[in-house]
Amino acid sequence: MSRPEGSPGQNVLRRVGEASVLILVSLADGPKHGYALIQDIKELAGVELGPGTLYGALDRLERLGLIESLPAEDRRHPYRITAPGAAALREHLDSLERVSAAGRRRLQLGGI
Repeated sequence: MSRPEGSPGQNVLRRVGEASVLILVSLADGPKHGYALIQDIKELAGVELGPGTLYGALDRLERLGLIESLPAEDRRHPYRITAPGAAALREHLDSLERVSAAGRRRLQLGGI
């Protein structure tokens, strides 16, 4: 299956890092601004992203077309996941589920 020129492509989230995946998961239930993302990710995954990590990942995700910025609300600058971002996240999560299931099976077979 080919992808349109300029689209993110298969397994794009493997290359962008954990912070980017956590941001996409956070945005999957609706738009959020930076501080809301930091708080949601902390609650969700127990990971505290620093501002540099957060905004670096947001910039990368936006350049890849996986998220888009929305008009500012007061001083807050919200982002939302795009359709290609949701598709990339689904694909990544499916892959993680396959790897996790295989790992659990192998641990069981090994008696560990």
